Amino acid sequence: MQNELIKEGLTLMLAGMGTVFVFLTALVIFMSLISRLVMRFQSAPDTGNPSDAEVAAITAAVARHRQK
Repeated sequence: MQNELIKEGLTLMLAGMGTVFVFLTALVIFMSLISRLVMRFQSAPDTGNPSDAEVAAITAAVARHRQK
């Protein structure tokens, strides 16, 4: 009786751990595929120099923040 309960408990434990392992593995694969898909269709970031208007706006924002 005791031996059967231990066997059933171990079987249930292995089934649960296997289910979690398979789910997490599938999740990692799915997230990797989605990441590659997003990177393929995402536009490249603008690395150019900021315009004079952008520099003026940033300078004004920093100056106003420092006044507080």
